[in-house]
Amino acid sequence: MAPVEEEDGQARQDPASIRAQLDRILASSEFLASERGRRFLHYIVEQTLEGHGEQLKAFAIAQAVFGRDASFDGQNDPVVRIEAGRIRRALERYYLVSGSNDPINITIPKGGYAPHFSGGEAASNTGETTAAPSRENPRRRPHRDLLLPVAVAALIGAAAALVLIRPLASYFSTPQAPPASAASPAKSKATIIVEPFAALGGTDRGADFAKGLADQLIAKLMKVDSLVVLAPGRSGVATLGSLFNLQGSALIDGTVLHLQVRLINGADGAVVWANQYDRDLRIQTILDVEDEIAAQIAMEISRSRKLSATGPFP
Repeated sequence: MAPVEEEDGQARQDPASIRAQLDRILASSEFLASERGRRFLHYIVEQTLEGHGEQLKAFAIAQAVFGRDASFDGQNDPVVRIEAGRIRRALERYYLVSGSNDPINITIPKGGYAPHFSGGEAASNTGETTAAPSRENPRRRPHRDLLLPVAVAALIGAAAALVLIRPLASYFSTPQAPPASAASPAKSKATIIVEPFAALGGTDRGADFAKGLADQLIAKLMKVDSLVVLAPGRSGVATLGSLFNLQGSALIDGTVLHLQVRLINGADGAVVWANQYDRDLRIQTILDVEDEIAAQIAMEISRSRKLSATGPFP
């Protein structure tokens, strides 16, 4: 199969390398996506590699990935659009946390579902190091050969002078206090573990919302400089500052969302902050509700006085 050409026409990616990158992402614990989200990403990548990227529409994806029938209507059932937004955020987080040195970046540009493949940071660095060396003028080499011994002798003389001058300078100078430990700012940071939110009621819609909200909270809280955010399953990691667990439960009753969120001190189990959020899903889409509530929770937590040394939400 021919290499996949990028939209700008400046670079080509080998399908085998793209599939290897896809497998690397799907196998990573830092790629926070549900099983059907992983099927979604696998499907759109394979369709693009097979030359069907222009045919990746919501109708085709809904039937192939989500099991919808021919009566699927994207206006009334935004499942494809919602899952695409979650996979975009999951990919952004993966490349930010553990995939920054991967050779290929896989993204889903907004406005469509066809993925985009580009060279990663590792490929860029490799290109820089393997660049062709500049040509030297052969007539200048004799002058350089003559100057080299002089430069070596001058360097040795400067080093000898430094050996004599530094003890004298340290003798006459006043002692200075040792610099503050570089780790001291980190000790003042609070660490928050965003645990998976419980989906009450047993509906797929509630489970999707709980998963999407947790992803949004991780993205929002990471913008607070004075917080260290850990993904679910990292409770055993040693921390320098205070440790808190962010928990919650979501229930979608018809068109009404009921959300309970609480922040627990990991040292003694005390609830240091809690709040309840109710939203009418007829007024806002689920994606908008996720983004709005996650931003509000991040702001309220960052301003809580019970979190040591936390600053205001940017």
